[in-house]
Amino acid sequence: MLAVFYAVCAALANAVGAVLQRRAARTVPLADAMRFRLIIDLIRRPIWLGGVAALIAGFLFQAAALSVGDLTLVQPIVVAELPLTMVVAALAFRTHLDRDAWIGAIAVSGGVAVLLISTSPQSGSGGHGGTWAWLWACVASVGAGTLLVLAGLRTSGGRRASLYGAASGLGFGFTAALMKGALNRLDGGVDQVVTSWQLYLMVATGIASFFLVQNALQAGSLVAAQPPISTIDPLVSVAYGVLLFGENLRTGVWLAPALVGGLIILFGSMALSRSPLATGESGDVDAVAAALAAEASPSRQPL
Repeated sequence: MLAVFYAVCAALANAVGAVLQRRAARTVPLADAMRFRLIIDLIRRPIWLGGVAALIAGFLFQAAALSVGDLTLVQPIVVAELPLTMVVAALAFRTHLDRDAWIGAIAVSGGVAVLLISTSPQSGSGGHGGTWAWLWACVASVGAGTLLVLAGLRTSGGRRASLYGAASGLGFGFTAALMKGALNRLDGGVDQVVTSWQLYLMVATGIASFFLVQNALQAGSLVAAQPPISTIDPLVSVAYGVLLFGENLRTGVWLAPALVGGLIILFGSMALSRSPLATGESGDVDAVAAALAAEASPSRQPL
């Protein structure tokens, strides 16, 4: 229960952080995309720093949850970040989300919940994962992430935001696995954690994923960028929990409802893709542009 509490707190903190960062990112010139200057421009905005502070709080809650709970239990709870982000965004931007956006967010979150209940993730053999398992995890994560970024560079708007969001979600899922791998060494003392290679790769992966998030939030709306982040992150974490830490998933007849959960996720993703807010067809999002018109120059994009 303590792990669940910490995970929910992490999801809420991440939701607040995403909204604050999007509000800042939409005022940054498009020419900053995929450049370090993007971060430099964002640092000058107090609202972005508030978003970073919220993300740090989410990271600390996540670390606390992982220290007392299994990866396959903790990470999927962060899917609550998606509907929470939608609610916080609607309040922060003083606007409303269209029907497809709400249906998609709820369906995706519900689908992940069904998938988790069906597979019932449980503790397994534990350990740190074998060398080959970690090597395959590293190669798969870097390879898939690179392909998503390259695909994003070939498009724009909502599609770019979704692809960058998917890449960052993949990165955050792998970051969580690395965090778990490092924390598992606590039994040997703090020295074992500090000297573990997972700790330093976790930092590098986390920074890269954070950079991709900023680009995703700049490229398109939260409706386009956030769903792949909130969905892929926990699903990848579940996969790594099984691959690297021997955590077990329920199979047999339970595969049928698990499949239903997967179909619900697919349905929700399709609904989100139809939302004008995701495609950018109604990019101003009603009152948002007016609310921030004073701080956005003509060269900067609306939400």
